[in-house]
Amino acid sequence: MALREVTGGLWVRYAPHVLMVLAQLCYTLMYFITEAAFNQGLNPYVYITYRHLLVAVLIWPFAYYQEKGLRPKMTLMLFMEIFVLSLLGVSLTLNMYFASLKYTSPTFVTSVVNTIASMTFVIAIILRMEIVDVKSLRGLAKIAGTVVSFAGVTTMTLYKGAAITSLWKSPVHIPGSDSGGGVAHGSWVKGSVLAVASCICWSIWYIMQASSLKRYPAQLSLTAWMCTVGGIQSTIFTVFMQHKPEDWRIGFGLKFWCIVYSGIACNGFTVFVQLWCTEKKGPVFVTMFNPLSTIMVAILAYFIFGENLYVGSIVGGGVVIVGLYMLLWGKEKDQEHGSTGEEREQLEMDCEKQAKKASDVYGAPKTTK
Repeated sequence: MALREVTGGLWVRYAPHVLMVLAQLCYTLMYFITEAAFNQGLNPYVYITYRHLLVAVLIWPFAYYQEKGLRPKMTLMLFMEIFVLSLLGVSLTLNMYFASLKYTSPTFVTSVVNTIASMTFVIAIILRMEIVDVKSLRGLAKIAGTVVSFAGVTTMTLYKGAAITSLWKSPVHIPGSDSGGGVAHGSWVKGSVLAVASCICWSIWYIMQASSLKRYPAQLSLTAWMCTVGGIQSTIFTVFMQHKPEDWRIGFGLKFWCIVYSGIACNGFTVFVQLWCTEKKGPVFVTMFNPLSTIMVAILAYFIFGENLYVGSIVGGGVVIVGLYMLLWGKEKDQEHGSTGEEREQLEMDCEKQAKKASDVYGAPKTTK
């Protein structure tokens, strides 16, 4: 009985940590599965289209029954807002992001994703949604972290560096991969620009999503809408880009299971885990686990799949992670400072209320008959 209580207590305490590690592992495996599927001929645009249409079909029944009374009435302006959100968060962004995977490597794209926090921070400052106290240590940490992150991604983009080849035969071989980095990873700069551009779109999407949730608080329904609209947008774009019918035929092999895995594991399980952990531990806790995927990808790429690691990606990725944690530290101290200020104001208001009550009870003039 005591052992069960101890085990239950440990699970309650460390469940968010375990679930976030599993979520990052799901993302890590996705990069290698999609890379293998792309090498076998799966078109990135077709992949994005099928993936989000599949997720929309899976999510809509849950969203319809669970959020019946929460969904606001759909208006033209609200739909246009969802249309832009879908463009920035699904169709445009993910098409650029996964297209960049064809020209670079999983290690590179996972490292670039870590700059989203810094990009969002800069855009928020430009839009005057974020205030930085340059006289405080937390404000300087946020500025320094942003600069360091951008220095890291610039290093990765402009400097590929020498290849570090695996010294032994890889246990698992990705079909169609070239360990020399020639065909699949040839146009490094093109892939780098696509990856950075996708992260900029993601940063704008995060800022827009925060304000959109105030007008459309049904999170599951909003996700279903974005997957549906984004899938339709991607379909139209892919029809113009891919005219051959065989590009749309995926069969029931690796291409099919790649789409199913990405939809269920990455758009389903991981999104639920992130929302749950955000509610339990806060957004900073969730963001802190993002670099874990970069480390997992690098380890699996080199030791398991036998892919080359490049000096530029290793150095730049490490610099980006350092900058990310500096920024997150500053943001966390901001939240602590803000909550302390609110508590102080609340305490002062409570004191004023108690003083007023005491004045009313003891200081009020008594009337005589």
